Amino acid sequence: MLYETGFQAFTWGNGLMLVIAGIIIYLGIAKKMEPLLLVPIGVGIIMANLPLAGLIVYTSEGLPAEPGSLGELISGVGQGKFGLLNIIYTYGIKLEIIPLLIFLGLGALTDFGPAMARPISFIFGAAAQLGIFVVFLIAYASGLFSFNEAACVGIIGGSDGPPTVYLTTALAPKLLGSVTLVAYSYMALVPILQPPVIRLLTTKRERAIYMKPEVREPSRLELVLFPIAVFVLAALLVPQSAPLIGMFMFGNLLRVSGVTDRLAESARSGFLNVLTILLGVCVGALMPAQVFLSHQTLAIIGLAVLAFTLGTAGGVLAAKLLNLFLKEPINPMIGAAGVSAIPMSARVVQRMGQKANPRNFLLMHAMGPNVAGAIATSVVAGIFLGALK
Repeated sequence: MLYETGFQAFTWGNGLMLVIAGIIIYLGIAKKMEPLLLVPIGVGIIMANLPLAGLIVYTSEGLPAEPGSLGELISGVGQGKFGLLNIIYTYGIKLEIIPLLIFLGLGALTDFGPAMARPISFIFGAAAQLGIFVVFLIAYASGLFSFNEAACVGIIGGSDGPPTVYLTTALAPKLLGSVTLVAYSYMALVPILQPPVIRLLTTKRERAIYMKPEVREPSRLELVLFPIAVFVLAALLVPQSAPLIGMFMFGNLLRVSGVTDRLAESARSGFLNVLTILLGVCVGALMPAQVFLSHQTLAIIGLAVLAFTLGTAGGVLAAKLLNLFLKEPINPMIGAAGVSAIPMSARVVQRMGQKANPRNFLLMHAMGPNVAGAIATSVVAGIFLGALK
């Protein structure tokens, strides 16, 4: 029996995917675009497109092969039936454990204070979900995506990674690699995508509206009760959102309780870092050439831009509408931060606000819609799960 090398099974598609992986790694390292995820994703793509390497084994549909039992897994690894990444996918991604635990860590990182100080932020967070629903309908109407797949394409517009991964794993696992890569790539491009939309929808005078930098500091009791109340309310209204919202709020409770600092520090540091590595590499491994190089992937790339654009527009227009009824107008740019992308979209608003009016300091005002957008996207993911799964 002749020794078979990877060169014999190497295709032009594999070569193209290695080039794409190189570009992604370059963007992460040289341009610092979401490096914590793009670098592991790039490495995962390389792993997925090295024929015969055995790091991950696929079914005929291009999905990672899944063991039927732990015994089958143990015996199959040595025989080439399963690779290292099959284990991570099956027990971490497919069972939706890693995305939920990442949301726990993000909750421990996030300050809910600005959203609590200005409850109006939740209007902007809700309005920014416009992109999700419009793109969901467009994706389905295009005929390229099923109902479930269209929901996963639409959720990219929420600009929040864990809900995107969680929903796509449940409804359309074959799209997980493409959807996740596009979602995180465009989150890194928020500083490029949002300013033209904001400038188009606002006047120079509106962008220069001054807002006092002081934001009310919630009491400790408020900080503790808020995540509990949000979890209970969301779980009762949209039961399918309970896992996402629950982990997010649990992480935040660890942050604000005042007695679980060690747990909060672990959740937002080493624990979150390990999970991010596993998620990134595994998502990259879901992009073998035969799956990624398709008309669907190109459509996802285009529809994601539309979703981000409409989400930004929805938040800005909601702020402009509210200004018709408010005695003290707000700067409508803060509505754009409802596209969560924490904290990139808030920083965009801050920079544009200071450029229009050097006295402005809008960062904390924009962080409120940022947090509200993350909560709203999780609720929308729960709505899709409840309706389609």
